[in-house]
Amino acid sequence: MPERRRIASLPDRLPDRLTALRTPADPGFWRSPVRGVRFTAVLGLVLLAGLTLLFVTGLLSYAAYNPDLDPVNDKTPGKGLLGFYLFAWPTGPHWLYRLTQGLHVTVGIVLVPVLLAKLWSVIPRLFALPPARSVGHALERISLLLLVGGALFEFLTGLLNIQLDYLFPGSFYTLHFYGAWVFLAGFVAHVALKLPQAVRVLRSGIPRGEPDTPAAPDPLAAPDPLPATLSRRGALAMVGAGSLLLLITSAGRSFDGPLRRIALLTPRGGTEQGPGPNAFQVNKTAAAVRITPADTGERWRLTVRGPAGELRFSRAELLAMEQHSAALPIACVEGWSTSDQLWRGVRLSDLAALAGYPDSPPDVFVESLQRSGSFRKAALRDNQVRDGRSLLALEVNGAPLSPDHGYPARIIVPAAPGVLNTKWVETLTFGAL
Repeated sequence: MPERRRIASLPDRLPDRLTALRTPADPGFWRSPVRGVRFTAVLGLVLLAGLTLLFVTGLLSYAAYNPDLDPVNDKTPGKGLLGFYLFAWPTGPHWLYRLTQGLHVTVGIVLVPVLLAKLWSVIPRLFALPPARSVGHALERISLLLLVGGALFEFLTGLLNIQLDYLFPGSFYTLHFYGAWVFLAGFVAHVALKLPQAVRVLRSGIPRGEPDTPAAPDPLAAPDPLPATLSRRGALAMVGAGSLLLLITSAGRSFDGPLRRIALLTPRGGTEQGPGPNAFQVNKTAAAVRITPADTGERWRLTVRGPAGELRFSRAELLAMEQHSAALPIACVEGWSTSDQLWRGVRLSDLAALAGYPDSPPDVFVESLQRSGSFRKAALRDNQVRDGRSLLALEVNGAPLSPDHGYPARIIVPAAPGVLNTKWVETLTFGAL
């Protein structure tokens, strides 16, 4: 019976089929001809430069909040020794925060294809058995866990924050801050272990063996590769093209004009703000934080507190004071910024003098009409108050502030994060910090 013979032969073939099955722990499971130590080394050196820049600019962003000045500025309580680098954030150059945070966010977005390609290139190592061949190998695997986990966490939370999707089990600031230090621990350990090898690989093309011994085989190359459909140079070019595309479609949120219109991957790009003196980017609108015309109308008064007591000023009285102008941008932690806008109003140092500090203006505690949400209260350091460009702004670009830009009065300080340029100001308390 032919059919019976065919069925009977199946058990004979099953062992061959079972032996052909491979698991991710088997090097033969991974068959891409693109993987190799040189491909991985190129991506690794790009990440070495890029991630170092991200970490430094991230620390600078944290320092820009002056978190050691007052708890309202510090969204990462209990930082302890992790705040060792904090210093009085300067007010010059006035575009400093615009530059550092713009680089932080833009480079982070551009590195996404590089990071994913790097993880793909080394993924066979994640399944290698045994998990640890020695104490040194175990430490290397632990550093990789911190590195990969920390990098994915930092990139994911950062991208969600840029897109205004606050899907976090807590404060973005706290999670991103501590996640960065976890990542750094793995990053430093991994670089210390792998940088010499990466440099050798890029110089020679393959890892070197011991003197007078043959060169070691490529540990990342597939032992049984599939036919090549893309060269390693082609794969690197694809990664570069992906990064370039992300750069083109995101960087424009830091610029006005045509570049902002093509920043399609960020909420602060891709749309025009309309005509007029107040037609530039805002973060929160008056309606979003429930600021009504009744809050900002004729009954509004600015309260100024200090040794001279409690003073109250109407908008008309503030306009009657000596007015000063300053060309300053608005720059946000989300990476977007505006070009310089011409602000006009009363210097904070002049208001400090009225409050009882005529010679040496101190820190100031700022409170907004906004009743809920982050940074409705903020603290500014004395060097920020002393700067002649730091204003309680009443006008911008020759026109009164719009409600969305903080009418009837807002803070504007050179080089400060946007959230410290408080809108809808209600109270200024000098010397209370």
